[in-house]
Amino acid sequence: MEDLSFGPIRFLAGENRGRYPFCHSLYVEGAGILIDPASSRERLLRLRADKKVKMVWLSHWHEDHFMHLDLFDDLPLWISLQDAPPLADLDVLMTWYGLNEEEKLVWSPLLLEQFHFRPRKPARYLVDGEIIRFGEISVNVIATPGHTPGHLSFFFREASVLFVGDYDLTRFGPWYGDLFSDIDETCASIKRLQKIPAHVVLTGHETGVFHDPPEELWRQYGSVIAEREKKLLTLLEKPRTLEEIVAACIIYGRAREPKAFFAFGERAHMTKHLEHLQKRGMVVSENGRYRKADARTKP
Repeated sequence: MEDLSFGPIRFLAGENRGRYPFCHSLYVEGAGILIDPASSRERLLRLRADKKVKMVWLSHWHEDHFMHLDLFDDLPLWISLQDAPPLADLDVLMTWYGLNEEEKLVWSPLLLEQFHFRPRKPARYLVDGEIIRFGEISVNVIATPGHTPGHLSFFFREASVLFVGDYDLTRFGPWYGDLFSDIDETCASIKRLQKIPAHVVLTGHETGVFHDPPEELWRQYGSVIAEREKKLLTLLEKPRTLEEIVAACIIYGRAREPKAFFAFGERAHMTKHLEHLQKRGMVVSENGRYRKADARTKP
């Protein structure tokens, strides 16, 4: 993928098409704003050498969006108040993922070495609805929670460019597997983003650039949530343990390696869906097993 420019908005393509552990970054020329510095360390080192970056913004707290933040540790960091706590403490970050103590032992060195985690305190909090102006450039800050509690999107009105971070319009669908992720908020944020009159939508991963994305693309992206739920309800026609549900691979379609990473993703999302369905009275839990509320218990 190549870097692209939309007026003063520069799309910095991430390595491997911005797939995890990378993401696409944005750089706003003139204003000197770098958003989500995890595209390419080599590319960001060159940008750093130009001495034009004045501040760093994060759409949210995930490691695949702050991976090279350490290159800019002397510059102001802006993020939402809601997503700031994990950046200040490694243990808090891992707790927000819902990791147990054994899993933390695996993830801690990875976050320190591969993702260059360093505790950071924001210089300023970005607030939903505010319009920030830098000369002829204005940025609308848009709260899009669900993926994380404080996930933000940014609308550059003059360029008609919308950056949606991890609402990435991929076929995989939305991620909402963190401890404080929320399915209903995710759905609401997708609908909110769809209504913004942008001619160009930039995402954090994979395709990255969409020109006038049709409503159907947004609908398909959001519908993945309902499709996952439908598959889970079908599975729960018979009582299942959480481990049996994880083994069904509803999220990823099949078992993948590294198993610890993908099993974590399955478990995290299925736990969210089970909670979501239980709140609506559609699933019940009995003796460590889950079943569809109208399904009879089978021997």
